[in-house]
Amino acid sequence: MKMPNLGLGTFRLKDQPLRDSLLQGLDLGYRHIDTAQIYDNEAEVGQLMSESGVPRQDIYLTTKVWTSEFGPGKVIPSLELSLEKLGTDYLDLALIHWPSPKDEVPMAVYLEQLAEAKARGLTREIGVSNFTVAQLKQAVEILGPGAIAHQQVEIHPLLQNRKVVEFCQDHGIAITAYMPLAYGKVLAEPLLMEIGKRHGVSAAQVSLAWLLAQGMTVIPSSTKRANLAANLAALKVQLSPEEMAQIATLERGERCANPDFAPDWD
Repeated sequence: MKMPNLGLGTFRLKDQPLRDSLLQGLDLGYRHIDTAQIYDNEAEVGQLMSESGVPRQDIYLTTKVWTSEFGPGKVIPSLELSLEKLGTDYLDLALIHWPSPKDEVPMAVYLEQLAEAKARGLTREIGVSNFTVAQLKQAVEILGPGAIAHQQVEIHPLLQNRKVVEFCQDHGIAITAYMPLAYGKVLAEPLLMEIGKRHGVSAAQVSLAWLLAQGMTVIPSSTKRANLAANLAALKVQLSPEEMAQIATLERGERCANPDFAPDWD
């Protein structure tokens, strides 16, 4: 199954908010769910997928392996546990959530296990998240060209991550942009509001449309049906080349996800 280019992000969602997001999202037509081991909501995600009545094969499901599971012999058991929680026998995409902090575990150790998980049929595609260009180069050297299918990384008009994007595009690595609305910061951007007014849409929809027009997948998070529907409608927003170029001028390096174990960003 090809990854739908608009998905449901589940970071920080549990209990009723998660239920509102997934059940309403699936009802509206979303068919891509993104979770992670560290979100501690995989079992709930699995339950809600089952409850929704949408067939498993119609949903593109991603989870991410946490850094504590990188050691020798740990990645595959951690993914088997994720599958058990999610109530499925395969993932569409398994990602390494963050590179090992300070390279405590050599990259080859966890990436080779991830490739083995794919070979065993636990996941259909594999990839990484939050990798720098240098780390992406190393990953490609370890697994070979074409093995890394995806890189998930923070991208929005205020943080455009151009070096990483360029590397991925040059190497056939698909990009998923997380936090595409920068925790709502883009909603107050005058330029995005002005462009939105021209198209009869919101600043949030303009931000999503800008990312989608570059061939990226986006995984915004929302629990309100109106916002979920509006995000989906961003697929229909067609920005002009001039508007695309104007939005590119908003780059400010405003990073939302920057934990103390993050790599040295490009």
